[in-house]
Amino acid sequence: MRLPRRALLASLPALAALPAAAQSWPARPVRIIVPFAPGGSGDITARLVGRYIEEKTGQAVVVDNRPGANGVIGTMAVKTAAPDGYTVLLATTSTHSANPSMMRELPYDPERDFTGVGFFGSNGAYLLVRPDAPWRSLGELVAEARERPGKVFFGHFNASSRVPGELLNAMADIRMQGVPYRAIGTAFSDLLAGRLQVIFVDTTAGDAYLRNNQVRALAITRQGRWSRHPDLPAISETYPDFVLTGFLGLAVPTGTPPEAAQRLNTLINEAILAEPARSRMVEFGFVPEAIGLERVAELMRLEREKWSRFVRMAGIEPE
Repeated sequence: MRLPRRALLASLPALAALPAAAQSWPARPVRIIVPFAPGGSGDITARLVGRYIEEKTGQAVVVDNRPGANGVIGTMAVKTAAPDGYTVLLATTSTHSANPSMMRELPYDPERDFTGVGFFGSNGAYLLVRPDAPWRSLGELVAEARERPGKVFFGHFNASSRVPGELLNAMADIRMQGVPYRAIGTAFSDLLAGRLQVIFVDTTAGDAYLRNNQVRALAITRQGRWSRHPDLPAISETYPDFVLTGFLGLAVPTGTPPEAAQRLNTLINEAILAEPARSRMVEFGFVPEAIGLERVAELMRLEREKWSRFVRMAGIEPE
């Protein structure tokens, strides 16, 4: 049965108003904004997932690094983007878990302004020093920091690298001096040059420096020892409540069409279970697992609650 011409014309505005994602997503290139400089685990993982989406959909995926302000600059770029599924945020411990507790006037709300579409898992961080550092153990570093308060410097470039240092200060009753950096590479350069003595960095980013013998690991922030480095002690062996792990995931602005969010979730889950992403993520310390949208939201909420507790324990006042 053919519709009258008048009825057909009347229906066209309604059809045009349907979200593009509801009709065909993706129909054009997708941009993943990484709110930190290249080189970290988030940047590497975002590129692996982006490459899979490209291959699967035939649409380009551009990874756009927007570092600064502890991840706020890149996060705001996604918050203010059109909620159409074409601008995606690398959500991290800093942007979604720690910043709400560390910043007094955070210009976004992780839960209200974003919808999580992927969760890559959690991993820990290394406590790294120069290879020629005089300390061979966490205990020796703590003893030095206690003897010379304010004279041992640790670099940090996001919440995930700052909170461990401040938490160690609180638990060990020492006073290492934190030095803020805009990017991980600059912090590492100063560590290697001797201007810093300590840096906490996620296991993914730290591995390249360890493999090249540019740094030495004294401990790890995970729960218990890691099978990859069975001789490396966990900080929790000395300070039982010191278990710090961070998460990585992807999020889109609130209001993104459900069809686009669901398609993204499906593609992300496929990507992290496929090679080469799966092997790389296992190497990073993640346990790849397909997780639906509701569970993603729950896991991000739990991470936020956990890091709120860590920030309080570290005695960090919101700035």
